[in-house]
Amino acid sequence: MIFRTFQPLLNPPCKMEPFHRKKHWENIYQTKELNEVSWYQPTPETSLAFFKELKVPLNAKIIDVGGGDSFLVDHLLELGYTDITVLDISSAAIERAKKRLGDKAQRVQWMVADAAAFQPTGQYDFWHDRAAFHFLTNEEEITQYLQTARQSLKPNGLLVIGTFSEQGPKKCSGIEIKQYSESSMTRRLKNHFEKIKCITTDHKTPFDTLQNFVFCSFRRAERA
Repeated sequence: MIFRTFQPLLNPPCKMEPFHRKKHWENIYQTKELNEVSWYQPTPETSLAFFKELKVPLNAKIIDVGGGDSFLVDHLLELGYTDITVLDISSAAIERAKKRLGDKAQRVQWMVADAAAFQPTGQYDFWHDRAAFHFLTNEEEITQYLQTARQSLKPNGLLVIGTFSEQGPKKCSGIEIKQYSESSMTRRLKNHFEKIKCITTDHKTPFDTLQNFVFCSFRRAERA
């Protein structure tokens, strides 16, 4: 009789897959309905209030960074704005917005790109970002984003950023985010932007939960 000695199989070490931001967001927009995501907001009142208070002219060159399939572009078109670019990392999100707008989509410039790495082809009068910036937690990406914003804005151009506040969620869509306060946001941007105003506001999600945001407006400093 022959006896064989079997060596136990060792479990190989678990290999963590690197996080793929674009793949993550494409999956979100391909599998969830419009009102099944926490950022759903039929009327973006806070963002629209900044347009009104800052007296953004109807012919201003506007970019909505991370705009996805949000309704801001719908309202801007209704108000008569004529030069709008919507940027998002997800092509699925942009296709949903185009489908919703129908023929009006032809009046908008659409850009599929990562907010942390895109290369703008021109300069803007108004840079709007609701809940894209706070997904950047890597220092290098944050710096790159702000450099792009500075270079993309015309002298005295306006910047509005909305992020989760320090009283808001620490995660969104399963991803860690970076919380901000008025002081931390101002510190982060002070080298190239002059603060105009900061507010905090609660966003009610489709799931009847509240998310506290801080929104800050800035003007590109002449020394930038």
